[in-house]
Amino acid sequence: MARRFIKTAPNSPVPDPGARRKPRRIGLYAPFVLLLLAMVGWSVFWFWVSGEAGRRMDAAAAQMRTAGYEVSWRDRTINGYPFRLNVTLTDARVRDPSGWALATPRLEAEAFLHGLTHWVFATPDGLSFTRPVSGAVEVKGRLMHASLGDLGKRPPSFSFEGAGLTFAPAPGAQPFALAAAEHVEFHLRPGPDDQGAALFKLEGGQARRPGLFAGVANGKSISMIWDSLFTKASGFKGASWAQGARAWSQNGGTIQVRQAGLTAGDAILGAQSGALSLDAEGRLDGALEVSLRGAQPALAAMAANGSIPPESALAATAVALANQAPDGAAHVALTFQAGRATLGPVAVAPAPKVF
Repeated sequence: MARRFIKTAPNSPVPDPGARRKPRRIGLYAPFVLLLLAMVGWSVFWFWVSGEAGRRMDAAAAQMRTAGYEVSWRDRTINGYPFRLNVTLTDARVRDPSGWALATPRLEAEAFLHGLTHWVFATPDGLSFTRPVSGAVEVKGRLMHASLGDLGKRPPSFSFEGAGLTFAPAPGAQPFALAAAEHVEFHLRPGPDDQGAALFKLEGGQARRPGLFAGVANGKSISMIWDSLFTKASGFKGASWAQGARAWSQNGGTIQVRQAGLTAGDAILGAQSGALSLDAEGRLDGALEVSLRGAQPALAAMAANGSIPPESALAATAVALANQAPDGAAHVALTFQAGRATLGPVAVAPAPKVF
């Protein structure tokens, strides 16, 4: 079969498909541009927050100084970019108007940028606390850290934990009752209905010789516990501890003891319940139902130390023996009233002074 050919003119135009467009690269670069903008925005925000933290610290320190506190530090650094805020103070010190003071060569504080209401603290080089009359005590330890949160509540949440602690009076200071403690912790928590909770525990304590604890413990370990609830937490207001405690007391604040105890060698003092408040002089007022073991040598050591008069020690020993149960523990009321502490009917010492 014959083939048919179509003959075209040698110069006839051929359709031009047109130049291909280059692909748009905005879709490729957009994520990187957005990421860069976010990084710049976050960096600006972090530097603003770090500057604001410094300004607020300065303002708080100035306010405390106006109230009579002494607040100082030698150097301050703020870092932790991009997700944390780390504040480091060197040679930091705070002293309240009554004379109590706290100082540390290095204080480290840290909070995440998304949770600036919760801070953790550490003192890697130890700390010292100063007693108004007795002087300073140097504290070292294997572990010392704390945390602070719920800053908008009364009380805020606060915790301290120390392990492997040693206590050494500073040169010229009076002795401190303890030489060491294996574990110390303190917790403060807000609660419902304007309440708060406080828990203190000390384990593996070693008494410093000579001293009252050393005479009672007789070389054995010491432990303490205090677990309580307190009412009218919002009534604790004032520029100092004394002012706050006085305002809280005048507002009707009370302490409900859930558990309290002191173990020093073979001597044991324990309480499972009781209600306490503060009188106008800042001393404890109320009563605790306590159980005593090893009361006689403990009271004798207190008399020898001068903590209580010898005649009061003898009378209190008689009360303990008269109330001794078959389990060997004496169950008796420890009452704080009119500035005095009485064991049963026997006045043994002044009531503890809180402010």
